[in-house]
Amino acid sequence: MRNAFTVSLRQAAAIRRQQCAVRRVVVSPALVQQQARRPISNCAVWRNNSNSANSDNAAAQSQQFSPLGPVGVAAALAAREEGQTERVVRPTIWDEFALRDRVALVSGANRGLGLEMALVLIEAGARAVYCVDLPAQPGKEWVAVQEYVKRMDGGGAGARLEYVSADVRDQKAMWRIGEEIGDREGRMDVCVAAAGILKAHTNCLEYPGEEFEEVMNVNTNGVLFTAQAAGRQMMRFGNRGSIIMIASISGSITNKDHAWVSYNTSKSAVLQMARSMACELGPKGIRVNTLSPGYIYTSLTAAYLDKQPHLYDKWSGLNPLGRLGRPDELRGVIAWLASDASTFCTGSDIVVSGGHHAW
Repeated sequence: MRNAFTVSLRQAAAIRRQQCAVRRVVVSPALVQQQARRPISNCAVWRNNSNSANSDNAAAQSQQFSPLGPVGVAAALAAREEGQTERVVRPTIWDEFALRDRVALVSGANRGLGLEMALVLIEAGARAVYCVDLPAQPGKEWVAVQEYVKRMDGGGAGARLEYVSADVRDQKAMWRIGEEIGDREGRMDVCVAAAGILKAHTNCLEYPGEEFEEVMNVNTNGVLFTAQAAGRQMMRFGNRGSIIMIASISGSITNKDHAWVSYNTSKSAVLQMARSMACELGPKGIRVNTLSPGYIYTSLTAAYLDKQPHLYDKWSGLNPLGRLGRPDELRGVIAWLASDASTFCTGSDIVVSGGHHAW
């Protein structure tokens, strides 16, 4: 076993030398300041063009390593194999999370969770993040964040936060926006479909069809159209990509004492949509996942909580942590799903609920 493993290391090292000399990036608490804006290498994906009898085996071996080059334990073993025992080495974890030079489309990003998610993509090094939302002009919250981005040092230096007014229910309009972004940027890497609405507590037996359709059109159709807009450009440029659909714990459980049949149905549909698209698009290198937040205090939930203060304690008591979540507590998951740190994750639902499901 040891000999076979040693051969594997040697083959991996040979592939690395032949295809591209992968630089070990400088990583520190200030990694983003030093590296996040570096253009993506054309050697991001190893390819073995050799016609030798070992080409298939070497290609198979290359799949065992990150497209960034050896990272983690593989980097340590490759360094030893190459005789680099005296050279100072640096960690690579932050490079795996870096989104340097990438382009993203985020819906529902005028405020709330969508805006929070757009900002973390910028901080992780994205070149441009396009925020799509319904208002003709961005709100004060969005403008403040854009000004903040312009002053940002490090990963966000030179990055652009752009606003686009559009209705996610309009499929042709969303596709057109995706095409315009592709024409301008020459790539599409990340999509976060975060637009959503929640209607008032209504008895399921009396629920108006028009209202049910309205919720489904935004929360389900709008997510599909947003994912299509970005995914079509990922296919166009062939640069792989990550589509993140914002679902909810309401898609897999029923919110106790709340008659939200339309919202729950729409989020459940998003979960299955993501699984279906993940299976279709996986062979193309496009990953599709969902993020299901629990009770998070946002502008959407505030409409209920501010009018019914007793719900704050009630909702807080529904999870083991005994509190509501904050929008910033979703940043890490979005950065992970958008980046090369999660390249083997697709068709999955990431639940961030304070343990709501654990009772």
